[in-house]
Amino acid sequence: MEVKEKAKIVITVASLVAVTVLIVTEYRRRRRYRRKQTSPLSSCYLHSEVRPQFGFKRVLADNSYSEFKHLKLDDASSSSEEASNCHHPYESEITVLLENTQIEFGFLRGECSLEMSDSYVWVETESQLKELAEVLAKEKVFAVDTEQHSLRSFLGFTALVQISTHEEDFLVDTIALHDAMSILRPVFSDPNICKVFHGADNDVLWLQRDFHIYVVNMFDTAKACEVLSKPQRSLAYLLEAVCGVATNKLLQREDWRQRPLSKEMVQYARTDAHYLLYIADALTAELKQLATDSSSPDDKFHFLLEASRRSNMTCLQLYTKETEDFPGSAAASSIIYRHLNGHGDTSTISLNAEELVRKLCAWRDLMARIHDESTRYVLPDQAVVALACKQPTTAEEIYGAIAHTDLATESSPSLNSSVQSPYPVICSHLDDIYQMILNKLAKLDDILPLVLKKCLGKNGTCPISVFNYSLLLNFKTKLSSHSAPKQNGHKNFKQFTRKASRELFVKKFSCKAPVYHNCRIYANDGRLLCYCDKRKLEWYLNRGLAKLVEEDPPAIMLLFEPKGRPEDEGNDFYIQTKRNICVGCGEGKHYLRYRIIPSCYRVHFPEHLKSHRSHDIVLLCVDCHEVAHAAAERYKKQIATEFGIPLFVRRVLDSKEAQGTSSLMEDESTVNSEDAGVSPLLLRSAAMALLRHGNRMPSSRREELLQIVKMYYGGRDISEDDLERALLIGLSPHERRKRERKKGVSLKHSAEVARLDKQENGNKDKNNDDEAPADSEKIMNVERSTVADDSGDGGTSEGDGATELNDAQCNGNMLHQQNSKLSLLGHGPHGKQIVEYLLREYGEDGVRDFCQRWRKVFVDAVHPRHLPGGWNVSHSGRRDFGEFSVYNPTKRLSTE
Repeated sequence: MEVKEKAKIVITVASLVAVTVLIVTEYRRRRRYRRKQTSPLSSCYLHSEVRPQFGFKRVLADNSYSEFKHLKLDDASSSSEEASNCHHPYESEITVLLENTQIEFGFLRGECSLEMSDSYVWVETESQLKELAEVLAKEKVFAVDTEQHSLRSFLGFTALVQISTHEEDFLVDTIALHDAMSILRPVFSDPNICKVFHGADNDVLWLQRDFHIYVVNMFDTAKACEVLSKPQRSLAYLLEAVCGVATNKLLQREDWRQRPLSKEMVQYARTDAHYLLYIADALTAELKQLATDSSSPDDKFHFLLEASRRSNMTCLQLYTKETEDFPGSAAASSIIYRHLNGHGDTSTISLNAEELVRKLCAWRDLMARIHDESTRYVLPDQAVVALACKQPTTAEEIYGAIAHTDLATESSPSLNSSVQSPYPVICSHLDDIYQMILNKLAKLDDILPLVLKKCLGKNGTCPISVFNYSLLLNFKTKLSSHSAPKQNGHKNFKQFTRKASRELFVKKFSCKAPVYHNCRIYANDGRLLCYCDKRKLEWYLNRGLAKLVEEDPPAIMLLFEPKGRPEDEGNDFYIQTKRNICVGCGEGKHYLRYRIIPSCYRVHFPEHLKSHRSHDIVLLCVDCHEVAHAAAERYKKQIATEFGIPLFVRRVLDSKEAQGTSSLMEDESTVNSEDAGVSPLLLRSAAMALLRHGNRMPSSRREELLQIVKMYYGGRDISEDDLERALLIGLSPHERRKRERKKGVSLKHSAEVARLDKQENGNKDKNNDDEAPADSEKIMNVERSTVADDSGDGGTSEGDGATELNDAQCNGNMLHQQNSKLSLLGHGPHGKQIVEYLLREYGEDGVRDFCQRWRKVFVDAVHPRHLPGGWNVSHSGRRDFGEFSVYNPTKRLSTE
């Protein structure tokens, strides 16, 4: 009996425990459900991360799609808001300076020591900022520089402003004082105070964007370098050349949000502004000296006033937000174009993946605006390509695809130091990526409203800030029937992306000002010699070789007998006015310069066949340019086949491993029969990836890249020094010196290295240290005449003194030792060998016939209807050099 009662008690207790467990479980389940219903869908990383810009109480340029509103002065003549956005608030003051430019003061007061003391003023409170404004108001001139941060911000923001007077350096913490920076507006807009900048084109826009500060009365030392035709215009060059100070420009890419700043960052920031007044004073002395050297007071060109005028023209710029028809459309078009046409890496995008690329770019753009991040921080281009190509279906696969691109691609160090793969935005909003890949959001114009509502709507996952709240108030996708692609096929989308890509290309690369000025040059007997641009006239006037005879349009008369006349060439091409239109179709709204004879050949022509010749440089619209370029690339392949000289260097091998044999494969059979060596581009890419991310790579990927580099070194084990040397393979001396400067190597050290290289090679390349102007600078002056006395700032000298590229010297290491000006990464070696063959077999007649072949290719492809008078396929192109020409052989020998 007792046993039965005990059993009943046990059963009862067990039943009660079971019921209690069920009740508690159900209670907890319902509690979790209620919490899920009342809490955000997921936790955004912004809830736990402190961002400096989120402490700003007000921003002038938010991340919405609305236009930027400029400062509207109380005494403005127009009361409409539109007028304030169309006109510069200080336009009248700047116009007065442009019309009556006068510099009646010196940039320095008395003696100036180049040694920078350890003392400076850190400005971080409003009272300190007011004191600084009072100090600057008493100055006649002060120097300014800014440091920006763009990685962790959609539009970017000014993180530091450096101001230097004659006595003191000030570092203004614009993060702490963001909402009070308007205190400095009066001194920056005071036309009686000169502000010295270097390369102020971006600085003036950033100050407008962040603080409504407008610069009035500026002297830009970069503009002074332009007027003086300095070989380089960077601040690093001026610091080295004028002050003897070396600076590490890599610090410009540091995170300037951090507080406190490191000692190196403070030193760099102070250096950029501290020496500007001394540099400005030195440059103005040079400008005044040039004016003094002119022929007569009446003909003097006022160099100093011209530099000041160009500087103040920069002040008239107005900041505007970049706009596009649909968020992310420009980036999507660029990605699709590059990878569909093989201009990116080895991966390509299928037509079925194009729509996903567009969705990802649109989503990325909106997420960047919501979180105030740069688009490359949200999702880099390579990650977009990887997702579009692989289309992963699980969270792990998505993470893996993004992480792999982060390790395998050459992304910037500043990006990799701040971003961990997968990226925070992806981690917080993975479901969006997942849904887009599965095509759950069928129409693109449905994506952005849903994402915006999910992030910033009621119970949204992301915090609302001064940067994104306007997106809720005036959000518009800008998707309309006339600008967006239809969703019924890839053909319409491809047409849309092509149109968007074309518009982006036109905006970025077309000429921003008329190319042909149609200025005239007359001989001393009054006969017209040629039409040219203003820079050419200035060259003659500056050297006292001509006098101004007409002002509108400008015309000069030479004070000497020119070597050449138009009739010497048997045509009147150079005495014809030229219109700023496409020579193919007549388009006049935009145009680009196009070289009929590709530069890879022309650069190696004899000097008298290439210098200052504008006959084979024409203007084309984007569409005609594309046609001409495609025809030229096809014809290059024909030439490569005809002469048996490949377009690219196929393989390179370390000279120590090559044992005296050539590692440049001259024909296809050699490439297929030998495995020695590796492509120079592939070699550099592998070395770069290993140096930057080798320790974080998957072991299989790291081993794959190591094998590529080992192929160059003959299979032996490699060290970090070997990887550094591999990065230099195939680079020209200019590219190597540029890389050294980025790494912080001083220009003096680079020059010493170049001098030692020259001694080792028996001075074979005497002109190698004299850098030829950059291509963009060389083609600025496309109007060239038959007059023998030409300016030295526009000609090319790339082919001068280039070392012989023979079979025994074709591996990358030998090219580096020979200090050749050729780069193995382009068509340079191919072009050099073609021209050398023509000169060796047929002389200059062979080069002229070669030029005629290219002109015929251009005519057959474009069918130009608007070529200037006198242009013809059989143009000789030869010219003789007069007494004053910088290309006169006797003059060049004397300078050497």
